[in-house]
Amino acid sequence: MNDNNLWDDITDAFSGFGWAAVLEVAILAVVIFALLRLVRGTSAMPVVRGIGIIVVAIVVVSRVFDLEVLNWLVNNALAVLVLFVLIVFQPEFRRGLERIGRTGLRSLFGGGRDGYDSLIDVVSMAAGVLSERRTGALMVIERETGLQEIADTGTQIDALLTPELLEGIFFPNSPMHDGAVLLRPERVVAAACTLPVSARQMVREVHLGLRHRAAVGISEQTDAIVVVVSEESGVISVATGGRLVQRLNEERLRTLLGTLTNGAWREFRLRPSRTEA
Repeated sequence: MNDNNLWDDITDAFSGFGWAAVLEVAILAVVIFALLRLVRGTSAMPVVRGIGIIVVAIVVVSRVFDLEVLNWLVNNALAVLVLFVLIVFQPEFRRGLERIGRTGLRSLFGGGRDGYDSLIDVVSMAAGVLSERRTGALMVIERETGLQEIADTGTQIDALLTPELLEGIFFPNSPMHDGAVLLRPERVVAAACTLPVSARQMVREVHLGLRHRAAVGISEQTDAIVVVVSEESGVISVATGGRLVQRLNEERLRTLLGTLTNGAWREFRLRPSRTEA
């Protein structure tokens, strides 16, 4: 008898589930997916995931045990919670919307490489010139993990990315030559930024300079790709995933950056390298 009642309940639930309901569910799913893409890889994502887990747990408990107070909270606080998330993580959502404005909706569905080809060319050319001049440089390429906190430690620039601009920033005795430059596709976001320095024993033992330790440090905490030019030797290096590849020239740097920005940095982290510092 109970089985029949359960079947009747299921039948009643799906009896009014027409094409309009299917369309509503599809639209809601796309909107949620798009919002998650906007904050994917940023510092907001773990918090959003944690909030989602807590909300689902509260809804399940309140429905299973028919708890009136929790049911009331769920019914009346959900809209407030959504508004709270949008306000607290406004910078991440704003950056995502700006990316949509630049690249269109395809950036929500896998178009994440737009602009990196020109960035690679500019960074490689600038690094080659700075290497010949033995001018120290530290260039951070932002990927999926948002680095606005790093940008806030320096001088905001928000200028078109060109080799001449990078060479001018790192020119000796210029006001912003110390610290790191934060780069996004086609833009120089900020200069003279402060990076976290790696505290790993291996990094300390190989006697890396402050620039190289800072490059490894930010690559340990994020998916950023960092290009370093040594002031003493002019050697070009790349840090990613907590690893350091050294003794690069302009052409090898361009090839490596192309591989890493194409999504291969995760595999690179696991692959042994004789040039690892």
